[in-house]
Amino acid sequence: MSLETLTGAPVLHADELLEGWGGLPRLGATIEAVLRPLAAGRPSQWRRWDWHVSARAETPTLAPAPLLIIDGVGAGAAAYDELITTLVWLEADRDVRLARGLARDGDDFAPYWEQWAADEADLHARERTRERADLIFTS
Repeated sequence: MSLETLTGAPVLHADELLEGWGGLPRLGATIEAVLRPLAAGRPSQWRRWDWHVSARAETPTLAPAPLLIIDGVGAGAAAYDELITTLVWLEADRDVRLARGLARDGDDFAPYWEQWAADEADLHARERTRERADLIFTS
């Protein structure tokens, strides 16, 4: 069952906002640009990243809603902390994360794993994401 079905809330997938494998360090600014109009009661837009062609694709529109779920690594930047009602941290060992990534993306993910893991560690250290989390789940 999807998050949207469970909650009735729209789900914004952070991987649609990334600009390729190297986009994680800039993701917070991109999400903030999507959230600010919503917080002001206006629709928001972004250019979806198409992972198959490594380029920007269509421009979805998101209407303001009482609840929005942002799903994905890097979704909880401190810059828009006042807009986050609940920050959830999901923790898994590095090998488990790698296995899940490879299962989802296949061998296309493998060449990018080391840089992605380094970017992820830097981002979470800088943003103090785990320390700011309201809920922590480990697997």
